[in-house]
Amino acid sequence: MDEHQQVAVNPNTAEMPEDVEADECLTNYSYVYSPDLLKDRVAFVTGGGSGIGFRTAEVLMRHGCDTVIASRNQERLSEAARKLSAATGRHCLPLSLDVRQPETIAAAVDETLKELGRIDILVNNAAGNFLCPAASLSFNAFKTVMEIDTMGTFNTSKVVYDRWLKVRGPEIPKSFRVSCLSTDDHMTKMSDCWAKICTDEAGNQEVLIKHLALVPANMNYPEVGASLCGTAAQSSGVFQTVPLQRAGSKTEIAHGVLYLASRAASYVTGASLVVDGGSWLTSANSMPALLETWSSGAKQEK
Repeated sequence: MDEHQQVAVNPNTAEMPEDVEADECLTNYSYVYSPDLLKDRVAFVTGGGSGIGFRTAEVLMRHGCDTVIASRNQERLSEAARKLSAATGRHCLPLSLDVRQPETIAAAVDETLKELGRIDILVNNAAGNFLCPAASLSFNAFKTVMEIDTMGTFNTSKVVYDRWLKVRGPEIPKSFRVSCLSTDDHMTKMSDCWAKICTDEAGNQEVLIKHLALVPANMNYPEVGASLCGTAAQSSGVFQTVPLQRAGSKTEIAHGVLYLASRAASYVTGASLVVDGGSWLTSANSMPALLETWSSGAKQEK
């Protein structure tokens, strides 16, 4: 498949929005909401240089939002920002940070406030995960995932609060939105192959987000290894247990963030919006897949 080819996982699904597998902007976009839904607002998206973060930034920008995309790879960010601005006509500021290091987040937030003057939407999308049986998982590997996903979510939220919300007074939190993207694997994948993912995501969704629920909202996305692999996964039967019988797309995940970031979700807080085609209701652990992972002697992560 050409990297720019439009994804058509299920051609019989008329409601499926446009998407592109590569980190490229959409060639066509059909608006679900008004194009000026987020006019004059500013979003701060971690992990925004690629994947779901890239598409989320694009969808927010297509609805009038200026956006900061932030991660560790400045070169990737700069290229992504160029594409996003060219496609949407909105300002996209690429800033380097490491969500494990609060001082780098503080520098990025300060630069955001200097350049764009405000932060209305925070999307905690930065993540680091890999498949590995618990028996083969190193202490450092588990620590790294927790530091990026769970601690990174707290670090970024805390810095934005301290440097923006706390100093702006009571009017800002009423309109401020936080979305934290994570998998729903802690609800369906309880085998030890997913030990670190389940621990990390359950910590993010069931404890941290609800504790921060004075102003935020939370969402899930389908497991990255299955939901975004396109037609090959579809033909292999991966989605037979998913009620909607197809993969989810990055655009569909971004639309979930768009909803939570908009006035349409003005009375939604501390909630988990599961965007997985109903997979969490029907998908159980796959023992054949688990046994295959064990028998292959999964490499221990360092």
